[in-house]
Amino acid sequence: MEDLLDNSNRKISGTDLKFKRYLHSEISWKNPLIGIKGARGIGKTTLLLQYLKTSDLPISKKAYISLDELYFTQNSLLAFGKTFFEIGGRLLVLDEVHKYPTWSQEIKNLYDRYPEMQIVFTGSSILDITKKEGDLSRRALFYEMQGLSFREFLELEYDIIFPTISIQNIISEDFSYSVFFPDDFRPYQYFREYLKSGYYPFKKANEADYRLQLRQMTRAIVEYDMAEIKGFDVRQAKKILQLLYIISQQVPFKPNLSDLAEKTGIHRNSLNSYLFYLEEARLISMLQSKPFSVSALQKPEKIFLENTNLLYALSEENPNQGTVREVFVQNQLRKSHEVNQSKTADFLVDGKYTFEVGGKTKKPKQITETPDAWIIKDDIEQPVGRSIPIWILGLLY
Repeated sequence: MEDLLDNSNRKISGTDLKFKRYLHSEISWKNPLIGIKGARGIGKTTLLLQYLKTSDLPISKKAYISLDELYFTQNSLLAFGKTFFEIGGRLLVLDEVHKYPTWSQEIKNLYDRYPEMQIVFTGSSILDITKKEGDLSRRALFYEMQGLSFREFLELEYDIIFPTISIQNIISEDFSYSVFFPDDFRPYQYFREYLKSGYYPFKKANEADYRLQLRQMTRAIVEYDMAEIKGFDVRQAKKILQLLYIISQQVPFKPNLSDLAEKTGIHRNSLNSYLFYLEEARLISMLQSKPFSVSALQKPEKIFLENTNLLYALSEENPNQGTVREVFVQNQLRKSHEVNQSKTADFLVDGKYTFEVGGKTKKPKQITETPDAWIIKDDIEQPVGRSIPIWILGLLY
């Protein structure tokens, strides 16, 4: 235990506070039990360490513990938490909880037994951490963390800082571009880089290394993270990777499930479930014609890769620019909005706003008869009439 606490102190002391993810300001940190889930590689660990470092508690009363430590193969989390509390611990941060089989029940027990001790924990996005044996949903506040927005990328990589902008701001007739952005700001100087390598806060030597990291991360999610799903047959991992490969070469993919089942060797009855798992793992995103129902597991209208970085990393050739645009738009919108297939255009947002996505020369003919409809255009810097520049959606969070 002493080694774990020493390691915790080193990590907290070495944590940089200069850049904080959007979620840091959205979490109600005073809550005694907080759960955070998200995909691999998006910065959950750094978020936890920053919270610990900024806490007013002395270092002896707070700790960062990863549950994939070998220590927990022979020692229980419950026993560790008890001892930590008895020596004065009042803030316990637990990372990678899905690596520990009975994490939910033991966190519940710690919370119930030691109400003076705050517990913050993270888990993989693929796990429904609200429905484990301990039933933490009635006790904890839960959050999900997304990858870097274009706004965050600008701050992290170039120290360019802008406030968030809402959809309502962007489409408003009163929106003033000059109020938000300086005259010399040229968004496309940075936007293309973000689309290729700006979504994950990895340290990267070059773009080729970054893409390799993403491919390795994708394999790890399928081969290891999915193994944590109850009832999941790990022998299907190779077929799921094949399924993901097929999707990555054709996105946005309009699925023929019978054809997919034949190409991958995955039983037709299992295919919807595997697509659902891939979406929960934040590797793909499925666009439905109406709000998605887990129980129904309905066939999606389109399947996207979850973000443009994955699209560039997994595609054998440079992806089609129309595809890149659609993947970016659905990714940025889905963080805070309900996004469905539109009957007349590409996306219906919150059941109200219709968006068609295209290049600079895209005409509004398709949406002229549709109320609350706009064209999201590439290669324009400012909103013009019913045209919205695509990059500005990267400032939604």
